[in-house]
Amino acid sequence: MRPFTPPPWKNSARCQLVGLVLLLSSPRAARAEASLSLKDQSFQEEDNRIRVDTQYGQVDDDLTTSTHFKVMGLIDSIAGATPTGEKSAVPGGPVPLATMHDRRKSWNAELTHQFERVSVTAGFANSRESDYVSNGWSLNAVTDFNEKNTSLLLGYGRADDTINEEKLGWTVTRPKTGNDFLAGVNQLIDPDTSVTANVSYGQARGYMSDPYKIVSTTRLDLDPGTYYTVPENRPMARNKVSVFLGLNHNVERWRGALEASYRYYHDTYGINSHTLTLLWLQKVGAHVTVQPSLRLYRQTAANFYYVDLDRSGVVTSYGALGETGTGRAPFYSSDYRLSYMQTVDAGLKVVWQIKPWLEADAAYNRYASRGLDHVTPQSAFFAANTFTFGIKFTH
Repeated sequence: MRPFTPPPWKNSARCQLVGLVLLLSSPRAARAEASLSLKDQSFQEEDNRIRVDTQYGQVDDDLTTSTHFKVMGLIDSIAGATPTGEKSAVPGGPVPLATMHDRRKSWNAELTHQFERVSVTAGFANSRESDYVSNGWSLNAVTDFNEKNTSLLLGYGRADDTINEEKLGWTVTRPKTGNDFLAGVNQLIDPDTSVTANVSYGQARGYMSDPYKIVSTTRLDLDPGTYYTVPENRPMARNKVSVFLGLNHNVERWRGALEASYRYYHDTYGINSHTLTLLWLQKVGAHVTVQPSLRLYRQTAANFYYVDLDRSGVVTSYGALGETGTGRAPFYSSDYRLSYMQTVDAGLKVVWQIKPWLEADAAYNRYASRGLDHVTPQSAFFAANTFTFGIKFTH
């Protein structure tokens, strides 16, 4: 089911495009190498809200000194309660929740080849839930110049998503597509410092509404004073642009390194967001690395976000589910994820190099979200704990 949005630190199929910017500062090893990584993650919202248990494995293999292959597969078990968008039954009361459960199976593969001056990566990803199927493709190219002190990245990604209309009782198919473009540059400032900048632009078209979210309204034109809940209705088009700035700095005397980044995002829903991420990598002894992290996020509300429609001036077509998500105005949603809000994610990860061929890691993240509009009930937002354990074998 679609109400659940993965935590910020979890990648979606289409995030491959942005993630490949790491190639700008991650040169391939000169010798062939293969590795197997296994991870187990548990994400639990407080107050018996959503819980996600994830198991995944990843295989990396240097097929040759110039060709690298990577494949990853995961299974998510999702269960719990999530806000429907309906307003509280009593002023100041908790928001109504709906229980849900589902299982997601996902995999993605990437093939990278280093030509004389250009590294090219092609990727494919597939994700399946009981009511949703997503396929994604990506193509990225990295080249360097200025005596290899400067790298340039160009990338393209596409997603084709399909909703299982039979499960939702629909009589028509409502697909969604997305196209994303990215251009970035990485500059080596000195042996210990590099900076990264990239700009991305994306377009999404198709059914953009969440079929499980509803909006509260009291009809004034028909049956005055009668209370209804109607399905949300979002535009069928969404354009987005983001700017990313990053800094990597090695502090040799402290045996540590800093990774810092800032991201600005804007879309045609009217959402503007700012994300600041800080990560410190600290060597402890010869075999242990400790990595504390902090991620701060804040966004404005979508221009069609309403807690309810009573004072919005919006008149809906009650009962016409076929009228939602068609791209016809008026648009409205009470999904708290589109509200004026902020989140904080603080984490700590420990990596232990047990043997040259064996590595283990454990991580804890504390995530908290909070509304800032003084209208959306705080009970719609949540706090969560995430525990991750992993092991990696290298040959």
